[in-house]
Amino acid sequence: MPTLRLALSQVNPSVGDLAGNAGLVRRWTRRAADAGAQLVLFPEMVLPGYPVEDLVFRRSFVAASQAALRRLAADLAADGLGELPVVVGYLDADGPPQVSADAQPGHGARNAAAVLHRGEVVATYFKHHLPNYGVFDEDRYFVPGDTLTVVRVGGVDVALTICEDLWQAGGPFAVARRAGVGLVVTINGSPYELNKDDIRLPLVRRRAAEAGAAVAYVNMVGAQDELVFEGDSMIVGADGTLLTRAPQFVEHLLVHDVELPAAPAPVGGDGELADGMRIVRADVGDVPPPATGEVAVGGIIEPVAAEAEVWRALVLGLRDYVDKNRFPSVVLGLSGGIDSAVAAALAVDALGPDRVVGVSMPSQHSSEHSREDAEDLAKRTGLDYRVQPIQPMVDTYLANLSLSGVAVENLQARVRGVLLMALSNQEGHLVLTTGNKSELAVGYSTLYGDSVGGFNPVKDVWKTLVWRLAKWRNADAARRGETPPIPENSIGKPPSAELSPGQLDSDTLPDYDVLDPILIGYVDGDLGRTGLVESGHDPAVVDRVLRMVDTAEYKRRQSAPGTKISMKAFGRDRRLPITNRWREDG
Repeated sequence: MPTLRLALSQVNPSVGDLAGNAGLVRRWTRRAADAGAQLVLFPEMVLPGYPVEDLVFRRSFVAASQAALRRLAADLAADGLGELPVVVGYLDADGPPQVSADAQPGHGARNAAAVLHRGEVVATYFKHHLPNYGVFDEDRYFVPGDTLTVVRVGGVDVALTICEDLWQAGGPFAVARRAGVGLVVTINGSPYELNKDDIRLPLVRRRAAEAGAAVAYVNMVGAQDELVFEGDSMIVGADGTLLTRAPQFVEHLLVHDVELPAAPAPVGGDGELADGMRIVRADVGDVPPPATGEVAVGGIIEPVAAEAEVWRALVLGLRDYVDKNRFPSVVLGLSGGIDSAVAAALAVDALGPDRVVGVSMPSQHSSEHSREDAEDLAKRTGLDYRVQPIQPMVDTYLANLSLSGVAVENLQARVRGVLLMALSNQEGHLVLTTGNKSELAVGYSTLYGDSVGGFNPVKDVWKTLVWRLAKWRNADAARRGETPPIPENSIGKPPSAELSPGQLDSDTLPDYDVLDPILIGYVDGDLGRTGLVESGHDPAVVDRVLRMVDTAEYKRRQSAPGTKISMKAFGRDRRLPITNRWREDG
């Protein structure tokens, strides 16, 4: 049986940066060649970046992607890499993008993969299964392919597939078995969700069994707006054995020798197969053997624990949002509470302390311990710490306005928002907002106040998880002999907005260990009132919480983007009308 040395390039492209992404492919292909690779795989849409969303409707962008692919093939040959077959994801189209009512069936933009060899595009494949759920709207953008492309590489028949093709039974993997391939490669832009890695390996194993072939799964890494991609690339044998697995949340070249069955003589050439697909074949011929006689073993990296996984996802999501949008630094308010402390620690881990500005903005209601906790966090992390009291500004407003109660509380939050935005305008920082998912769910925030900002690193993190992350991050620092970044006082004290004397979150909200399970069931699980009550929650508390969630949709619609880590993030996944008379009142 022949052996192929596969190189899975788990890389971090940027949407729209065709030249930069092509350079990324060239650099990592050189690394793969130096490692003796005989077939190199890059992720879904690596050339234009992913997801491109409505850029797909711009004919100039589609044409530029097609031209960039051809130019990349020529550049790889000019780099001396022409003999090495390279699989890349790109944006293609049959005719112009189809956006009108009289669009021609079967023609339009394509989510595509190409095999580049000897300066040419020798084979292409169009994604067959188009996801249209959660964060995906691919039925809006793309036309599905109806052909399985099989490329013979070094005497092995290799089928090409893309992302969602893996998640659906039938289709390309079933056809791959009929085509008698030895290897199925699947290039992916699969966004991160907590515990998704536990689902992925069994899924790849099921598809390997369905295809009767080994599966090489390469996933991108990095972040694009709210989405973060964790990598977790792998190769699974035809018998389901995990052969090698890459780390999460870092760029990585996974090189592994895989023994594969030799391709049979073609039978019948191209033709119709099952599931409405036909097969097309291409042959790149023999590929040069590795220069060394050593066997390449990629190793198996085990996924990390849940809190570590989420922390790394949030760090990567924040770092890429800041860097890809070319912000020099970030600024956030430091209240001394747990949410701002976790957000600040994430920012320091993502960007370094020199690029993080924390501002304490005490009012007459800010406790001394909160001021001390904010200062303590700044000392622990080394960020740029500033103090700007807001009471004189609040008093000026109150001298000219007759306000009381909640209006005065919100005024304080809005003065703080004005200060942070002023620093952003003056110094170029990106403002980070720090409201957690529980607060966003029930509307426990002030519009244009504590909700102000350009990005929220904890937007998709329930309050109870915020505490768990803080404890994990401190314990992780202690294990490494470092100073824990988050003050214990911030973790242990009762949460409070400190906008009125003695105020606590529990004055307005149920305790978070009661609130979060209801919110998780309602928001993430789409349970109604009946289902929540049947799950054991107090009916009166359920009614109260659901009313708060339903009436806060207009606030969430105006909230900053933030890294998605759950199955149902606000904005990307959960899209409900603001004007909505349906109520889960039982």
